[in-house]
Amino acid sequence: MASLIMKGHFFLYLPLISCLIILPSTAVASALPCPDKCGDITIPYPFGTRPECHRDGFNIMCNESTTPPKAFLGSDPATSIELKDINVTSGEARVYMRFGYRCYNKIDHINESFNSSYMNLTDLHIYLFSNRRNKFTAIGCLNLAFMEGIKGNYTYLSGCTSFCESLNSTTGNNGSCNGLGCCQTSIPAGLTYYGLLSVDYNNSNWKFNPCMYGMLVEEEWYKFRREDLSSNNFLTKNQKGVPLVLDWAIRDSGTCHNGVEQSRNPACLSNHSSCYNTSNGEGYLCQCKHGFEGNPYIPGGCLDIDECKFPDIYPCHGNCTNTEGSYECSCRKGTRGNATIKNCTDNFPLPARVVIISCILGIAVLLGVCFVLVWYQQHKRHMKEKEEYNRYYQMMDNHLRVFSKKQIENATDNYNDDHVIGRGGQGNVYQGLLENNQVVAIKKAKEVEETQRAEFVNEIILLSQINHKNIVRLLGCCLEVKIPMLVYEFVPNGTLFEFLHRNSSRRSISLGTRLKIALDSAVALDHLHSSITRSIIHGDVKSANILLDADYTAKVSDFGASSVVPVNEIVEIVHFSHGYVDPECLYTEIITKKSDVYSFGVVMLELLTRKEAVYIDEKGEKQSLAISFLSKAKKNEHREMLDVEIVTNEENVMEVLQEICEIALQCLSPKGEDRPTMSQVVEELQKLVRFHNSSPGQQVDQEDQIESLLEKFPSISDVSGPNSTQYSAVLEISAGAPR
Repeated sequence: MASLIMKGHFFLYLPLISCLIILPSTAVASALPCPDKCGDITIPYPFGTRPECHRDGFNIMCNESTTPPKAFLGSDPATSIELKDINVTSGEARVYMRFGYRCYNKIDHINESFNSSYMNLTDLHIYLFSNRRNKFTAIGCLNLAFMEGIKGNYTYLSGCTSFCESLNSTTGNNGSCNGLGCCQTSIPAGLTYYGLLSVDYNNSNWKFNPCMYGMLVEEEWYKFRREDLSSNNFLTKNQKGVPLVLDWAIRDSGTCHNGVEQSRNPACLSNHSSCYNTSNGEGYLCQCKHGFEGNPYIPGGCLDIDECKFPDIYPCHGNCTNTEGSYECSCRKGTRGNATIKNCTDNFPLPARVVIISCILGIAVLLGVCFVLVWYQQHKRHMKEKEEYNRYYQMMDNHLRVFSKKQIENATDNYNDDHVIGRGGQGNVYQGLLENNQVVAIKKAKEVEETQRAEFVNEIILLSQINHKNIVRLLGCCLEVKIPMLVYEFVPNGTLFEFLHRNSSRRSISLGTRLKIALDSAVALDHLHSSITRSIIHGDVKSANILLDADYTAKVSDFGASSVVPVNEIVEIVHFSHGYVDPECLYTEIITKKSDVYSFGVVMLELLTRKEAVYIDEKGEKQSLAISFLSKAKKNEHREMLDVEIVTNEENVMEVLQEICEIALQCLSPKGEDRPTMSQVVEELQKLVRFHNSSPGQQVDQEDQIESLLEKFPSISDVSGPNSTQYSAVLEISAGAPR
């Protein structure tokens, strides 16, 4: 509120100051009054429309051939950056920015578009795009928009996706852009260039959403409305463009240190001004000191505020006296206290002392009672926890082994860091040695909500019922701690992720071996989905969560994100791994069995291409394996991405590869209802394995492949020590694994 009043006072003095004060050449070099308006836009110094009326670099071009006149940044008409307003206090300038759009009259026909939305501030060196006030925004159903920016010598790329099945499925009028109808993403500080990247594709929603938009826009200006989707009103109403905020600062010379400007060409000319460094790029801004208001960029521009005239802003419930840069507020005669907070009372009488002492004693007694109540509640909760432990022990009977806390501490040498074989978001994993010399993996989880504890134990009971050769087995747990600790079998030969992507010697992996690993993993997921009492959704299927035992049999692990399927067969998403997440999860925030199917499809692509789920392409840019493969498949060019080790001229081999690709593509269908079940995937993979194994020479190749792989990895007896770098069944522990 003070800043608004400050502006109002200052502009009353501006014409007089401009006439009476002669400034240096860097400021206003002429005694003639400088125009402070261009049409309806106020032009405060250090900006100006004449060479003698602005600081270097702060020139504004005023086009008086229009009615009303229009203001533009700089002096070059080619820049065409139209100015909306300037704020000296915040160091901001709002301009108009043309936005990109595509309007369809058929599903695959664009009848109107504009894709050349960009702005280059390189030559306007005082300006940078405001990362605090602007957001890159995309409007439309099934709209994928990208932008590029330049920061120094680096190029920045970003984007977002908005989705909706109908107008009623969007956020609603004046709603936030959360991906349903529109989406927004932030930009980094220091950008000098912005450009919209065009992506053309079919618009299946063109009948109720004919136009899609992409723009960099002032965040507070845009509020989503459904009519922005149902018609071209947004385009019609904003022909001039949308508002965009630029941060300006003194960037040509000098520095600001502890509020003091150090420059041969100072900008903070008012006596009662100081400087502060801008948060966007290099440079600084000027400000009036506390208790003053006005324009700090001109001599005498910061004027004293008479705080006593504005009691709503500067409260005083007593005698108010204005001072230079501040004010004094005292209680009226006969009272004392703090008048600024309406706390003036009569001089302290004896009855008041008695009342206060009585209150203090009462509070002391109350605190004592509260202390006793808190102690009693803690004692009661402790007894309840002991009763819960006894109930959990009974529930665990005949299901899995229950370990004592002492047994776990002995197995891990009291949780020695030398035994840590994995660190993850859910906790640490230790390699332990039980009394019978059995090597196990022990998961010590981090804190969870108290309300989740019972559900966590129930899930342990369910997982203990799983007994399958392709699923890492839960051996037992320890319930003598607040968060139960889990004990799993130890799997020695690492993860499928390392087998494919961290193989330093890059040994060949036959198609038969890859088929076997895919089939083993599919069988495990099918078992979770349909072969036990209540189905389980894994929720985090990826190559880093598939382990290989001594015989290279695949075992699915890491049930940290798994959930028991309720009646409606969907659960809320807990977390996801980049490159593997089901696209539907990003919009619905729920996972289903078909979410596991999608993630398994990405694992199949890793086996086929030997590329990571998020890989670096030839240009050094990160790419999604699923998106790249789907894009190639649409052009029937997906064979280019297959691993050259398994591509041959043999017709039967290429037939198998084509069938595997078809299965993977079905698993990667955008809609879950179009994906196969894991049972169907298992059936198709079994057919391919039988067909491949029946081909001449395949049995010999497989035996050679297994022998070659066994030469590379150590045996179980070689990895039983506490410093082993092998992998447990609980957490991903490879720092390079995608999360």
